Amino acid sequence: MIDFAEMRRAMVDAQVRANDVTDLRIVAAMLETPRERFVPAPLRNFAYIDDDLLVKEGAPARYLMEPMVLAKLLQAAEIGPDALVLDVGAASGYSTAVLAKLAGQVVALEEDAELAGQGSSLLVELGLLNAAYVQGPLTAGWPSEAPYDVILLNGSVDSVPEALLAQLKPGGRLVAVVGHGRAGRASVFTNTTGGIGSRIVFDAAVPTLPGFEARPGFVF
Repeated sequence: MIDFAEMRRAMVDAQVRANDVTDLRIVAAMLETPRERFVPAPLRNFAYIDDDLLVKEGAPARYLMEPMVLAKLLQAAEIGPDALVLDVGAASGYSTAVLAKLAGQVVALEEDAELAGQGSSLLVELGLLNAAYVQGPLTAGWPSEAPYDVILLNGSVDSVPEALLAQLKPGGRLVAVVGHGRAGRASVFTNTTGGIGSRIVFDAAVPTLPGFEARPGFVF
């Protein structure tokens, strides 16, 4: 019988701690969150691999970001225990479950009804009552609960829509991987008094978040 708790500890030691994630709250949250519950049953044995994990096939396919990238994004976001967080592209809810252990309240935004239903049920089963799903276009965010202390984008994007940046509180942070493949850069966007500032924190390659692809230009 597979010992998922041991696999979870190995993931945290080899993928999270080993990649400069020093925030003990993040380490504890990932040790406590059963990632195998958030993936399709045939893939549960692979729930803790050092890679992005497919949770729904199709066009577009949907993934959970690899644990190391997620952990480093969360650390860069500097999430306080009273923070209001918007989790964009929550998929089946793993990132939301981790966030719920770090923040005061989490809004999980997902446009796929099936994934939203799965994730919502899992949050209830795990007793994470400070997180809830909403359904709508990912690029629009969820303005009715704004402004947010932190916004997490669960996948790579060509650019961050102004509609999302406008939903940050003063001093609020949005974390995302901008660019694709070897060009991907995990970045923090901060709402400052002078506008939106940004900084690159590490290189990363994760699957594209649907709807955030650059529109093709006109061809003459």
